[in-house]
Amino acid sequence: MAARSDSAPALPGAAEVVILGGGIMGVSIAYHLAAAGVRDIVLLERDTVGSGSSAKPMGGVRATFSDPGNIVLGQRSLEAFERFDETFKTDIGLRQVGYLFLCRTEAEVQQVQRSIEVQNDLGGSSRMVSPEQAGRLNPLLQTRSLLAGSFSPRDGFAQPAAVVAAYRAAAAELGVAIVEHAEVLDIDAGRGGVRGVVTQRGSVRTGAVVCAAGAWSMRLGAMAGVHLPIRPVRRQIGMTGSGRDRFPAVPFTLDLATTLYFHNYFDGMLLGISNEDEEPGFGREFSHGWVPAFDRAAEVIAPSLARRDLAAGWAGLYENTPDHNAMIGSSATVDGFFYATGFSGHGFLQGPAVGELVRDLYLGVESFLDPAPFSADRFSNAAARIDEVHII
Repeated sequence: MAARSDSAPALPGAAEVVILGGGIMGVSIAYHLAAAGVRDIVLLERDTVGSGSSAKPMGGVRATFSDPGNIVLGQRSLEAFERFDETFKTDIGLRQVGYLFLCRTEAEVQQVQRSIEVQNDLGGSSRMVSPEQAGRLNPLLQTRSLLAGSFSPRDGFAQPAAVVAAYRAAAAELGVAIVEHAEVLDIDAGRGGVRGVVTQRGSVRTGAVVCAAGAWSMRLGAMAGVHLPIRPVRRQIGMTGSGRDRFPAVPFTLDLATTLYFHNYFDGMLLGISNEDEEPGFGREFSHGWVPAFDRAAEVIAPSLARRDLAAGWAGLYENTPDHNAMIGSSATVDGFFYATGFSGHGFLQGPAVGELVRDLYLGVESFLDPAPFSADRFSNAAARIDEVHII
């Protein structure tokens, strides 16, 4: 249990809405609700705000997906990120270097071509590129291993910590009570709906809870009698030093076959891969166990990145749902229980748009996107699951 700080604010005894989780999703929802005029909002965080996956040093921002809902969420969030400096007077380190997805099989080429058609029908600017064009975009690539690629110039990366800090400050200014070191022990809910939240620091009476607790959401949902199927899995990245030779500026590059990815990180390079050998669990200790898999993939894709010494590393949790796509909605059985979780690595890039979507869901107004396909209820029907190609 996290220790309580002596300077921690008092826990309010009642609230209109209680948000569980102080990552990008929680603070975005808090800000958007407060900006829409909702009062008496309490955000509870078991540790400190932004200390989970939102502490990642860099986070990708993109609308490069195959599912229309994911595309719209990505585009809406990109627009918010592009306006962030103007809206919040905060530099979030947005670098729109583009996303370069690499295809090494005919099946991948066909999948990506179909995805581009959907993206561009919805206002995107993605295009297919040849191996030679991919090599010009990213000189680190070994182009003979490629059949094609896709490039989306508007995508890129930004700093999650800066975004979380800006949302937090704006939400607090609008009156949101942000309470850290407040671990949720129980959610009082039944046939009459949500009645309150119990923490080790006391209870909050409320008629509405928004679960945005990432990898811990399944546990919290169960307290209210709501099933949110999530499996936590550790994911890790490493950062190289600058070395004697500076790296060229490259797009955020991802290999669909191996899930290897890399992009510039200050004077070095950020490296990562989805390690299929990782067992589910809540451990967040950094190790080098993923590095051999990265090196094997890099030897084929970008040989100069293989066997690089790492100057630093980071470990966080993916919150994987059965189809690796988000759950956004409200419970059909427990009135007043809302959720936005299970983003499987897409939470940062979709955070601004999801804040708007949950706001509209809570207010009962029409939004920019129908959230129904993201309902957790879809997992009772295999045909309703979301099929997304661009998952890394």
